[in-house]
Parts: sequence; structure tokens; C-alpha cells
Amino acid sequence: MTFRPFTYRELIKKVRKAGFVFRRNTGGTHEIWWNENKKKTCIIPHHHEIKSGTIKSILNQMGITQKEFDRIK
Repeated sequence: MTFRPFTYRELIKKVRKAGFVFRRNTGGTHEIWWNENKKKTCIIPHHHEIKSGTIKSILNQMGITQKEFDRIK
């Protein structure tokens, strides 16, 4: 199953609802987000459009499946 591209804002809304909070900038165009409950870190690019392969990598870092991600409103 493939993902559609997401805008940065769309992705961040879902990342926040999944329990992640902004931790810090990397000094470039990426951000580090942290989930205290899962003890997981994910790196989010601050680009206008985030492509499907990058979304898949972010979900792996978050420790969730595509179905779980799709259920987040």
C-alpha cells in the first residue's frame, strides 16, 4: 500500500495526535519529535510536501502501521 504525499501541516497534526511533541530543530530543515510514552523519536522534514517514501520512514520511526496512521484524524 502506498501513501499519498502530505503537507508538513497535515503530517504534524497527525504526529501530535499520535502523542509526539516537538523537541528541537536539527539546525537545518528537519525537526526532532519525541513520544514520552513510547520512548520513540522521529525526524520530520520541514518541507512543503513530504513524499510517500519519507512518510513510510517516519511511521517506522514512530512505531505505528499505516492503518493506525490512517485512523488518526
